[in-house]
Amino acid sequence: MSSMAGFIILLFIGVPVAFVLGLTTLIYIYSTGNIAALQSLPSKMFNGLQNFGFVAIPLFVLLGEIMNRGGITNRLIHFATVLIGHLRGGLAYVNVVANMFLAAIVGSANVQTAIMTKVIVPEMEKQGYDKEFSTALTASSSIMGPLIPPSMPFILYGVSSGVSIGSLFYAGIIPGILFALGFAVIIFVTFRKTKSNIIKRSSGKEILQSLLYVLPALFIPVLIMAGITTGVFTATESAAVAVFVAILIGAFVYKELKFKDVPGILLRTIITTSSVSFLLATTNIFGWALHLQGIPHMIADFFLNIAGSTLVFLILLNILLIVIGTFLEGPAGIIFLTPILLPIALQFGVDPIHLGAIIVINLTIGLMHPPFGTVLYIASANTGVSVERLSVKLIPFLLVMVGILLLITYVPATTTYIPSLFAPK
Repeated sequence: MSSMAGFIILLFIGVPVAFVLGLTTLIYIYSTGNIAALQSLPSKMFNGLQNFGFVAIPLFVLLGEIMNRGGITNRLIHFATVLIGHLRGGLAYVNVVANMFLAAIVGSANVQTAIMTKVIVPEMEKQGYDKEFSTALTASSSIMGPLIPPSMPFILYGVSSGVSIGSLFYAGIIPGILFALGFAVIIFVTFRKTKSNIIKRSSGKEILQSLLYVLPALFIPVLIMAGITTGVFTATESAAVAVFVAILIGAFVYKELKFKDVPGILLRTIITTSSVSFLLATTNIFGWALHLQGIPHMIADFFLNIAGSTLVFLILLNILLIVIGTFLEGPAGIIFLTPILLPIALQFGVDPIHLGAIIVINLTIGLMHPPFGTVLYIASANTGVSVERLSVKLIPFLLVMVGILLLITYVPATTTYIPSLFAPK
């Protein structure tokens, strides 16, 4: 009880999640008097990181840093503007489409929000769009970051569950498209009677020029998926190849990546990777402490006793994940929950790929709402829109997210169909 109380108190006073997990473990050890267990903590933290699949994380982080510094973001937004900017509410559609493109590069909702709120929200405001709506749309569209491959949350789930990371990448494609379509419906309803904010239609020549201009950037996610699909690369190897190609494109095609940028790129990659690695290490010892207390067995017994069918299990699973997603960030939640939930889900006949999508989507939605939603606070800090006003504007988007989540939950083919096409025969 003392460790649980410590966990809740530390979270509510704003201690970073990685430290919360580590400190809660220490509280548990001291409360039980098992001081000798302290000697094994360093090895348990280190052993939790000894997995080749984790090498993909710094490589994909590095890839995102290189492509962002190489001027990719502005080219993607320009291409989306040329394609659909002439529609009513065109720049709002551009926001969603550009987020889809960026999701294929960044793979993180937090990073995507940080980039897009600085780039596209000011432009939408100049064009007369409501700042609060623009910020809410940008924050919501970032949910596609962890879904459309490559995706850091899917890498973490794959490593934690033993599921093919390539299959998980494919599992996120249809959900990502569904969320884009859902946001497009909100935009259509909002701007259906608006005659302003319309950009002049681009000519065929302008569209072709913009496509050729952005094609090298779009080639990289295609290369990643093609390499994994054909078996030429593992997910980790594809990340390394993509980094090499991104350097060539940024330095010699777009000519915006300079040698002087390398130290900053590497520093940001190290900081991000170190944060994730420390989180992985503390999650490992926290999970160990939970197992000593029998918490996973209690959760399993709860589901098995209450849920008499797969339908009920999936309802309870979504409720549990949404509640946990309110307090735990995505990576911590995935690493902590996957070993607990996967065996239970298998007993109810839930496909591991389908389960991964449900976990990732739920925990990503948790980033969008109070009290601890990091996407919410990043968007608020970058645009100046208060968290309270932004939370109100996010309500229609959250309702659409939950509706799509339920569709994905009860129609497993939305996540398993594409991976099945590329499964070994």
